[in-house]
Amino acid sequence: MRTVKSYPEAWPLHSPFVISRGSRTEAHVVVVEIEQDGLKGVGEGTPYARYGESEDSVLQQIATQLPAIQNGMTRAELQQALAAGAARNALDCALWDLERQQQNKSLQALCGVELAEEIITAHTVSIDTPEAMASSALALWQHGARLLKIKLDNHLISERLVAIRTAVPEATLIVDANESWHAEGLAARCQLLADLNVVMLEQPLPAAEDAALENFVHPLPICADESCHTRDQLPQLSGRYEMVNIKLDKTGGLTEALALAKEARQQGFAVMLGCMLCTSRAIRAALPLTPIAKFADLDGPTWLAADVEPSLHFSHGVLKPAAASAAG
Repeated sequence: MRTVKSYPEAWPLHSPFVISRGSRTEAHVVVVEIEQDGLKGVGEGTPYARYGESEDSVLQQIATQLPAIQNGMTRAELQQALAAGAARNALDCALWDLERQQQNKSLQALCGVELAEEIITAHTVSIDTPEAMASSALALWQHGARLLKIKLDNHLISERLVAIRTAVPEATLIVDANESWHAEGLAARCQLLADLNVVMLEQPLPAAEDAALENFVHPLPICADESCHTRDQLPQLSGRYEMVNIKLDKTGGLTEALALAKEARQQGFAVMLGCMLCTSRAIRAALPLTPIAKFADLDGPTWLAADVEPSLHFSHGVLKPAAASAAG
């Protein structure tokens, strides 16, 4: 018989995180603990309002599965019992964590992959004035970050990007509009990004409007984020996107994330691995996907004023997962 606990946590950020749909000063997560035979599996999910989630709704979803989890529900059974989202993510990752302890393996070994000693991760430049964003980008570059993810809304696009590119002429830049752009004028904006050597554009249009990307000729790859949660969306993405951003909170855990990554690659999509604002617990659960990711965007814990212990080691734009071996 298992015992299960779920509870919310709030983690203050060291500075505001600003994207097109608002600003945040705390990371709100939900934690699940599943204990069996003296072993404890832990998982974390980040409720996301864009997908109709809150701490309360996620905790309520988890509560509906507690009797089944206590009675031995498997990860496969969980996929059928609960829709993709933060609640299933927390439960699924807790089950993975319990399983790797039961088998006395690391999570990556359980998944049959080897992790690199160092993983290049994007560091995010959140929305601000052009001058402030350029200053942030330069500070990240001077501290060793080489891959920068630039958050944009529908304003001052050229001003912000030109300022950033001038400040960090050698940095690898990806741009994330978080659904804030529209089809009108998109071609010109894509050309601007290409002219500034931006290597990828993430989710420029609202998910409900991305049919406009059908056969849209563009000079740089476009990545689906809000438009891609699970394998179910892949058929609609073909001909619109070249890449998909996989996040465990969207897929509902590592189980579906691994399946999505495999099928996406089989269908010709490149893979980006992303995260929400979260602690190292959530990033550790996603590490088995890093070997196949063209871009890793796993800087969520670096925005926290303090991280969970044991924390992963982030330094100079690099995530060093060796610390994950002892804790998963």
